[in-house]
Amino acid sequence: MLLPTLAELRASLTAPGAHAALIERVLAEAREPAARAVYTALFAESAMAAASAADAARAAGHKLGPLAGLPVTVKDLYDIAGRTTMAGSVLRAGAPAATQDAEAVARLKRAGAAITGLTQMTEFAFSGVGINPHHGTPVCPADATVARIPGGSSSGAAVSVALGQAVAALGSDTGGSIRVPAALCGLVGFKNTQARTPLTGAFPLSFTLDTVCAMTRCVADCLVVDGVLAGAPLAVAPRRLAGLRLALPQTVVLDNLQPAVATAFERALQRLSKAGVAIVQLPLAELAEVAQINAPCGLAAIEAYAVHREALATQRERFDPRVARRIELGQGVSAADYILLQQRRRDWMARTTQRLAGFDALICPTVPIVAPPVAELVADDDAFMRANGLLLRNTFLVNFLDGCAFTLPCHAPGDLPVGLMLAAPAGHDAALAGVALAVEAALAA
Repeated sequence: MLLPTLAELRASLTAPGAHAALIERVLAEAREPAARAVYTALFAESAMAAASAADAARAAGHKLGPLAGLPVTVKDLYDIAGRTTMAGSVLRAGAPAATQDAEAVARLKRAGAAITGLTQMTEFAFSGVGINPHHGTPVCPADATVARIPGGSSSGAAVSVALGQAVAALGSDTGGSIRVPAALCGLVGFKNTQARTPLTGAFPLSFTLDTVCAMTRCVADCLVVDGVLAGAPLAVAPRRLAGLRLALPQTVVLDNLQPAVATAFERALQRLSKAGVAIVQLPLAELAEVAQINAPCGLAAIEAYAVHREALATQRERFDPRVARRIELGQGVSAADYILLQQRRRDWMARTTQRLAGFDALICPTVPIVAPPVAELVADDDAFMRANGLLLRNTFLVNFLDGCAFTLPCHAPGDLPVGLMLAAPAGHDAALAGVALAVEAALAA
């Protein structure tokens, strides 16, 4: 069960020792079977110390930091001083321990967060599915009868929030790794413009695309966490729904929608239209160019191969085979092809940004399918690759644009989660946030 929002939770934690009691409960639940495979490590002592410090500060009449004493989890992609960063793999065992916290982690701690644990992830963050054959796969809590994938690569991050064990989860987003699991688990995820948050101390997948960001249960909470991670909050102006212009692309993003996704998304569009939002169908044919521009194998594979080529040459059998195959696609790419890809991407970004001028945001389903059963994708490589491609298809377009995006739940209560994505070009984070707050309120009405 989701925790209250940050504002609600802060208002409720007024009794002596309330923060410590909350962290005790969260840690106890994190050790239960329902949290199997969610965590790779728990930090009970330091989390309790942060909670006790928040209780003491409140009792003394001091103003608390935005996350003071509240449970936050961290994807096992980020350096924690004194620990080896495993990044979802067994290959990292025995690597030197980090000498300092990743900058994102350090900022969370300075904000008073009680970091309760490190969360499970896809090996080296290279999949939108969330399956990890080494350490186990967290299960999406939205279905009590079928074990469904949580989405990836920030799989444990999403499940920790969806189980009510964290108010926020630090993850990362290279092709959708925040937004995909947030959408499949019924959460809000915010992928900011890449340059807004520091990558220092985050294990790399793609230097060009990696983004430090988080997921929570509402837009306002995402903005609080984003402000902490970025070092300064966005200047968000409230927006009214009436008069908003949202571009609905007719290329790629609406292809092959599962009926449950199509129904939920159409219902959301109707609600927004009735509230005065102009939903403008836009061809945006540029979206169909991405697959060709990103050839021969994609930026992520090329840059991941640069990181992992030595390990692939000497220890390939220790990789998740599906991850190894995807990374190896980058092996034969020449420097000339890589440079050409980057040049063509910059041209595409400029043209696509120009097409979106005059719109407050782009709107589309976050992912075209609901969470598939884990067993189906574990058993069948072809099914896995089809699902992975569908899960990342819409979200990756925003990474390729170096844009910013929110995913918001838009499904009916009791249905499997469906996400609605709002996106904008690079640097439009504050304006997009105002739109997301307004749309979220309309969808909850």
